[in-house]
Amino acid sequence: MRPTEITDQKINDFIIAGLQEDIGGGDHTSLATIPADSRSKAALKVKDYGVIAGVELAERIFKHLDPEAKLSVSKPDGSDAIYGQVAFEVEANTRAILQAERLVLNAMQRMSGIATLSSRFAFEVGDLPVKVLDTRKTTPLIRFLEKWAVKIGGCENYRWGLYDWMMIKDNHVDAAGGVKQAVERAHAYQKEKGLNLNITVEVRNLVEVEEVMNIGGITRVMFDNFELPILHEAVALVNGRFETEASGGITLFNVRKYAQTGVNFVSAGSLTHSSQPLDLSLKIIR
Repeated sequence: MRPTEITDQKINDFIIAGLQEDIGGGDHTSLATIPADSRSKAALKVKDYGVIAGVELAERIFKHLDPEAKLSVSKPDGSDAIYGQVAFEVEANTRAILQAERLVLNAMQRMSGIATLSSRFAFEVGDLPVKVLDTRKTTPLIRFLEKWAVKIGGCENYRWGLYDWMMIKDNHVDAAGGVKQAVERAHAYQKEKGLNLNITVEVRNLVEVEEVMNIGGITRVMFDNFELPILHEAVALVNGRFETEASGGITLFNVRKYAQTGVNFVSAGSLTHSSQPLDLSLKIIR
């Protein structure tokens, strides 16, 4: 379920940086109160209703601190969970459990909140031929965790950054002097650099849709902040020649109406920037 863009090295780098931030020169409380050879079992308890995400990451964190750590998983990534359930139990060195606790909880609560919201978006359009996409509206340096959670929740990842997909937005169009100039320069740049990236062009009205149709050579037309009646017209105008995407102001409460216009994709920044963390706790049980 982990996106191919998320490598083992990326996860390891995150774990090392996250633990260094928290532990620093040492977990002095645990060092003072817990014998070095102590081993314990702890349970990750669910205190809310939602979709669990981050179990694979949690296991990697525990095993980074204690290679002998063992997880017994009841709720793998993508599982629905209700208040009072246990997502997993971990048996490991006690100091390792306590040092891992905050990084595990911070990551899993954030990821599970995003997965929960993503699952609700996916449910709203589950019977329609449309995909819900995330955006670049993510928390700096943990974009990969948030996009991982979106995928776990049942929605799809869009571009991972500025490097893997060309998106000509309104600012590019205005700075370039028009849609035609921006698209032509994108083609010339790709040819010069030997690239073969997808190209999305954001349009603001039906006039720009017509311009894009005349220019061609792109992957997708993105209708930004179109009112629903105009969006219907725009989709009909493109008529399947390019992929179509609706964006701007899309929420859980209106996503279905946008999807019903016939667009291929709906992108929602709210998947990552408006989700609420899922309440979880890690408690030693013996």
